[in-house]
Amino acid sequence: MDGAMDKAKGKIKEIAGKITGHERLEAEGRTDQVKVKIRRSAASVRHRAEGIRNSLKRDHS
Repeated sequence: MDGAMDKAKGKIKEIAGKITGHERLEAEGRTDQVKVKIRRSAASVRHRAEGIRNSLKRDHS
């Protein structure tokens, strides 16, 4: 759920930046959203790697 909140905050920053013409705030919002995507991707890769590792352990037992 934390990632969803961070993504929403980033989107709000981006929109606020667009409305006010504040380019830095807009960029921060986009950056925050990308960070969430990266964290989710890393978690997905980590989860898949754990699954592969567990599968290999079962095959050798």
